[in-house]
Amino acid sequence: MKITNLDQTTKTIMDMEGVKDVFKQVPLSKEDGAPNFVFRVFSVEPGGHTPYHQHPFEHLNYVIEGKGALVSENKDEHSIKQGDFAMVLPNEIHQYKNKSDQDQLIMICAVPKEFE
Repeated sequence: MKITNLDQTTKTIMDMEGVKDVFKQVPLSKEDGAPNFVFRVFSVEPGGHTPYHQHPFEHLNYVIEGKGALVSENKDEHSIKQGDFAMVLPNEIHQYKNKSDQDQLIMICAVPKEFE
């Protein structure tokens, strides 16, 4: 068993092509003994975004705070806000954007442990 707090989890800036102003924390991971999934928390600064990308595994997301958009393969923007859940299936092209000019978009992202 493990209990932790997000405030105790290292926050690193994502440094990869296509990312703008996104921070990542991994409060529960395979290093903690998680047998299937890991929880990551992404904080997207105002005007920031994740890369427009795809991968061979699903994401299960929960928006903790803020509002933004989940961009689909055909570039449609679907609004997301605090309290929303979103699922991105394997190989779906997607991107998360913070649409606010003041507040962070903060979301939990669960993925299979092999992909963290």
